[in-house]
Amino acid sequence: MKTIILISCVSKKGTKKAKAEKMYESALFIKSLAYARKLKHDNIYILSAKHHLLALDTEIEPYDLTLNTMNKQEKTAWGKEVIAQLMEVADVEKDKFVILAGENYLTPIKVALKHIETPLEGKKIGERLQFLGEQLK
Repeated sequence: MKTIILISCVSKKGTKKAKAEKMYESALFIKSLAYARKLKHDNIYILSAKHHLLALDTEIEPYDLTLNTMNKQEKTAWGKEVIAQLMEVADVEKDKFVILAGENYLTPIKVALKHIETPLEGKKIGERLQFLGEQLK
């Protein structure tokens, strides 16, 4: 069983083409990535509104798209694409997925994953930042 960590993208992005792990600039993303790296894991991916499943070292251009403004049908389609991409790199039946994301990014994918941990679920952004800060001490 592998452990895969999924981190949601954020709206605050750089202005030039960059590796995905450097594109997202918010404190929430930076702390989520630092926390993910502390955990025992096999892989870390970004849940991107535009790119779906994104490897940390994939070079991308800045974009302005979020699941927060998508309707239910669009979110469902996004989730199906993420799961299809996950099936290429992981076993969605057997692997463990630690998801560091809000409800909009979690809901469309969690039903397809058998073993998940959601340490940020139900927390508002300030609470997520506080939790991650405490975990990084």
